Amino acid sequence: MSDRLGARVMGNGGHTVVLLHGFGGSHSTWTDIQPALARDATVIAYDLPGHGRSLDYPGAGPATVAAKAVAADLTARGRERVHLVGHSMGGAVATLIAMRSPERVASLTLLAPGGFGPQINGELLKRYANARDAGALGQIMDEMSAPGFSTPPKYVLGLAAVRGVPGQRDRLDTFHGVIQKDGVQGEIPREALGKLALPVNLVWGTADPVLPFSQTGNLPDNIRLTAIDGAGHMLTVEAKSAVLAAIRASLAAGSP
Repeated sequence: MSDRLGARVMGNGGHTVVLLHGFGGSHSTWTDIQPALARDATVIAYDLPGHGRSLDYPGAGPATVAAKAVAADLTARGRERVHLVGHSMGGAVATLIAMRSPERVASLTLLAPGGFGPQINGELLKRYANARDAGALGQIMDEMSAPGFSTPPKYVLGLAAVRGVPGQRDRLDTFHGVIQKDGVQGEIPREALGKLALPVNLVWGTADPVLPFSQTGNLPDNIRLTAIDGAGHMLTVEAKSAVLAAIRASLAAGSP
């Protein structure tokens, strides 16, 4: 077992941007996002506990464990104040870090994050976790996207390579029962979200088949919502321009 997280680091700018993928993903989730941000920032794309190069991280599964792991790793790297970006489960992890250590977070960009409502498509996520080859994985990634969207092969093959690591699919199958039970996920209270005294940008596709867009209802006034009409759940692939625009807006709002 290793208590160090795997990560891909790009750039050497003054700002530090931290990218946190969703359930079943890896640092490869940010294939086109990270290089664009690294032109003027240091960008760290993690493999969250139990995923990719962090497969054997002890206690992996709950978002709380991932939040503590990322915070500890950032401290070890000497990164005391960062801009957090999280997709799906990674959004829940980013939010937990910001709630627990707000002084360390300059801004928060959440892409269809977990924890904003109880509904979750557990059946689709289970098939995603158990996909055994690139063909099956690509089909399910298409289902998680907007109707008619075809996931580019480089994303499918990148994720399939991670799934090929011995033990990865078994670990994801176990995690599936942790993040949801009978189609219900844990929620972050709206009251707690409303207390975040930092820029929070929320991006969500209106046709998300995994975490419904209806979870954007009744948001606190401190959260800025960008709705992407017709987009599904895989925003880092489907809506790269909108995602980059939201992150850059957070960087501008959260920087002195």
